[in-house]
Amino acid sequence: MQLKRSHPPRLPLASNSPRPRTNKGFTLVEMMVTIAVMAILVAIALPSYKSLIERWRVRNTTEAMRSTLFLARSEAMRRGAKIVVTKNANGAGGCTLAGNNEDWGCGWTVFVDANKNNKLDSGEVVLQNYSGTTDVNVTHRSGGVYFMVDRNGVVGSLNVKGFIFSPVQSGIGSSATRGICVTSGGRVKVIEDPPCS
Repeated sequence: MQLKRSHPPRLPLASNSPRPRTNKGFTLVEMMVTIAVMAILVAIALPSYKSLIERWRVRNTTEAMRSTLFLARSEAMRRGAKIVVTKNANGAGGCTLAGNNEDWGCGWTVFVDANKNNKLDSGEVVLQNYSGTTDVNVTHRSGGVYFMVDRNGVVGSLNVKGFIFSPVQSGIGSSATRGICVTSGGRVKVIEDPPCS
């Protein structure tokens, strides 16, 4: 025969009796451990994030120059006129990446050269103005302050060495560095290992 245990009846709690407390939230130790783990993860991820940003900036600037080259050729043939692409001067918009003739880091301007003097004069039509970025060096190897496209779409004053695009902080040795090579006929090629050969 088995004995049945009986439990004492439960009495309802009085409305004024304290309820058991449950902890909600984090303790200070838990929060410090979480912050330490997050700091370690950020420290590990930051270098690869920097190179990702550098590649993105270089690619955007490279694509901007590539589009400019296509625009200049198409407008020269469409208008039957000479189109000039000239570098923006050092100090334009606070930029300091155009210190010599080879440096185009402050951007460039595309215009219809009506009087054929290779300079932007008042009254000449500006087709595009790219202001550049302060984080990418643009170098026109052995080049000058402008290049032109004639009415047949032939690129002149732009030798086969083309342009080199590199991050300002990492320099030309960076894996993000890219180049654009242009033939006189206007063929544009983006390369990962500049300079053009």
